[in-house]
Amino acid sequence: MSAEIVVYGKQECADTLRTRALLQDVGAEYTFVDVGASAEDAARAAGIGGSTRVPVVVLPDGAVLVEPSDDEVRAHL
Repeated sequence: MSAEIVVYGKQECADTLRTRALLQDVGAEYTFVDVGASAEDAARAAGIGGSTRVPVVVLPDGAVLVEPSDDEVRAHL
C-alpha cells in the first residue's frame, strides 16, 4: 500500500487541474504523473483506472477514483 496520493492526469485537463487545486487547498501531499508526457504512464493510469479518462487518483488506502468530483475526493481524505 502506497503512503501517498498519486494523481495521474494531463497538464491541460480542467478536471485534473481542479483535483490538484483541491488537494493543494486542503494541504494534502501528492505526486502528479503527467500521462500526456509518457506513453508508459498513460498505460499505467489506464490499467489502474480501467479507462483513458483522467484524472485517476490513487489513495493511500488503495482506493482508486476516476474523474472524481471534489466531494468524492474530500470523502476519501
